[in-house]
Amino acid sequence: MSGLQPSLKSAETADSRALRLERYMQASIPLVQQMQVRVAGFNAAGLSLTAPLAPNINHEQTAFGGSIASLATLACWGYLWLLLEDEAGMHIVVHEAHIRYLKPVTAVLTAECLAATAENLEKFLDTLKRRGKARIELKAGIVQEGRLCAEYVGVFVAYREAGGP
Repeated sequence: MSGLQPSLKSAETADSRALRLERYMQASIPLVQQMQVRVAGFNAAGLSLTAPLAPNINHEQTAFGGSIASLATLACWGYLWLLLEDEAGMHIVVHEAHIRYLKPVTAVLTAECLAATAENLEKFLDTLKRRGKARIELKAGIVQEGRLCAEYVGVFVAYREAGGP
């Protein structure tokens, strides 16, 4: 299972992987197109996604709570997709999620998924290798101008095609 490594391939940049994720999400998840989600960055610290306010606005002229939750979920899911991208037959689903809305978002939505700790990632990858299925908890924040507007915690399951969540 040598493909299960969070490091980048030597001949490939983080930007090229991020672009591949963005294209995959746009082609496979209709909500991504509706929300106009873009990958803002990917590195060892995690994954950042953005979406403009206009298609995600509510009646109060702030970001719709469902858009905030969706963007945070997509950031965590996308982070895991990037880690497991080279593994054939792998599926990733959200198992459980919790979000706390702290402040209204009044401009571009930005979700930042934090990279898993080395210990949690090692445990996840080891379980996935042994059982063909594993869970990992990931965290994301919705930030605006350096302020935390929402906190998200999700448990994601990765599994091989033959199995299931």
